[in-house]
Amino acid sequence: MTMADPDPEPKNAGVDGSAAMGQSPSTAVGSVDILLIEDDTQDAFLVEELLADTALSARITWVTTLTEAREHLPRFRGCVLLDLNLPDADGMGLLREVLTTAESAAVVVLTGLNDEHEGIAAVAAGAQDYLVKGQVDGSLLARSLRYSIERQRADENARQLREAELYARENMRLERGLLPQVLLDDSPLSHRSFYRPGRKRALVGGDFFDAVQKDGTTHVIVGDVSGHGPDEAALGVSLRIAWRALVMGGVAEDAVLPALEQILISERAQEEMYATLCQTSLDTGSERARIRLFGHPPPLVLRDGKVEEVVATPHPPLGVFPEGAIDVEEFAFPRGSTLLLYTDGLVDAYDGTPPGRLGVQGLQRLLIDILGRGTSIADLPEHLVDDAERYNGGPLQDDVAMLLLSHGGQR
Repeated sequence: MTMADPDPEPKNAGVDGSAAMGQSPSTAVGSVDILLIEDDTQDAFLVEELLADTALSARITWVTTLTEAREHLPRFRGCVLLDLNLPDADGMGLLREVLTTAESAAVVVLTGLNDEHEGIAAVAAGAQDYLVKGQVDGSLLARSLRYSIERQRADENARQLREAELYARENMRLERGLLPQVLLDDSPLSHRSFYRPGRKRALVGGDFFDAVQKDGTTHVIVGDVSGHGPDEAALGVSLRIAWRALVMGGVAEDAVLPALEQILISERAQEEMYATLCQTSLDTGSERARIRLFGHPPPLVLRDGKVEEVVATPHPPLGVFPEGAIDVEEFAFPRGSTLLLYTDGLVDAYDGTPPGRLGVQGLQRLLIDILGRGTSIADLPEHLVDDAERYNGGPLQDDVAMLLLSHGGQR
C-alpha cells in the first residue's frame, strides 16, 4: 500500500479511487475503505504507515481539501478520517457538511493535542470517534476505524427499523381509513369484508370499500386508486369518506358519483391519477339492484353453487373522461344469494394459461370449485385468495379487498 504526494488529482493507497467508493454496507469490517481528508503530508503518510503494521486491509483515498472531498462524499460508504483544520474549511461547519453529505459513512475526527476539546464536541455532533494526532498507534487506529464502522452500521439499522415501524403505523392508519366499519344495521344485507396486502405492499395501496344504508336503500362501493403509495392511499381515503358523506347527506343517487369525480379531480396529487369504481344500490324489499361501473371488474352473484358475472356497461375510470350522470343499469340480486365485490388485485393473479391473468372467468372457476368443497360464505375470502396465490406461485402483486353482501342472511 503506497500513498503519493497530494496534487490536484487525489491519490489512493491500494486501489483506484473510484473502486474505493460505493461499497456495500455488508462489506466485512476487516476490509475498510477510508476517505482521508488531511492537508498535512506527514500526517497522511503516518496514517498509511500505522495501518500497514496492522491486520486491517485498508484502501485509502486521500484528498487534501473539502473541495476535493465533495467529489467522493455523496457515494462513500466506509470511514471518513477527517482533519478539522483544512485550507478551505474547518471546525464544526466542516464536520456538519461531511456528516450531512456522507450519510452512510462513519466519521472519525483527527485533532491536535491542543484541540482535543474539538474532538469531544465532534462526537457530540455526530462523529463516531476522535483521535489525537501524536497519541495514536496502529492498533488504536485500526480498532477505532473498525468500531466506528460497526457503530455506524448499528445506528443505520436502528434508524431504518424506526422508519419501518413509523411507516407501518402510518400504513395501518391509512388502511383503517380505506377499510371502514360499514353502516348496515338496518339493511337486509349481511356482510363479510376482507383485505390482504400484496407482495409489493411495503407501500399501502388505494383499495377501498364502504357500505351505507340510508332511507331504505343500501348503497355499496368498491374502488381502487391507480398506483401505490401515500398519495394514492390518501386519495382513496378521501374518496371513501367523501362518498359516505354524500350518501349520508341525502345527495340523490345519480348525483353521488359525478360529485365524487369532481372531488377526485380537485384532491389528486397528479393529473394522471384516477380511480376505478363500482357502486351498487339495493332498495329494501327488492330483488333487483342498480349498478354503476367505472373501469372496475364487475361484481359476481353467488347462489346455489353457481357464480354469475353481473353484466354492466363499463365506463371510463373516474378522473379520465368526466361524463357527469350516466344511465343506471339493473341486475338480479335474489334473496339467498351473495354479491361479491372485489378489487383487481384478485383477477390480476397469474393463471399459467394464456393470456396469463386469472381474469373474471378464472375467478368464477375458482369460486365454483371452492363452493363445491362446501366452503361457507364467511370463510370464502381466505380460501379464494389462498387459491389465487397458489396459481400465482406466491403472494399476489397487488392488494386484494373484498366485500361480500348476502341477501336474506345467507351464511
